[in-house]
Amino acid sequence: MNEDQLRAKGYDKTPDFILQVPVAVEGHIIHWIESKASFGDECSHHAYLHDQFWSYWNRFGPGLVIYWYGFIQELDCNRERGILLKASFPTDIVTLCHSIA
Repeated sequence: MNEDQLRAKGYDKTPDFILQVPVAVEGHIIHWIESKASFGDECSHHAYLHDQFWSYWNRFGPGLVIYWYGFIQELDCNRERGILLKASFPTDIVTLCHSIA
């Protein structure tokens, strides 16, 4: 579901995409993707963590943030807690099986 579809369902702060079936990136399961048309510097990244990313994580689970113009590598320190950073869309996505119970 994209951001517009989520807002139509009443969500206020939403990532750009919610994955109906989670995928794995570099061995980490992700449920949402947020795309930022900026460079991930320390000041802006910490503001995004506080204002957006942890809220998404709390509501939807682990996710992926893509900074179009790169980011300071040391900021990618929350992978084990469920927020991955990338500078481009990953090519090593593993699709998980969707099962109907």
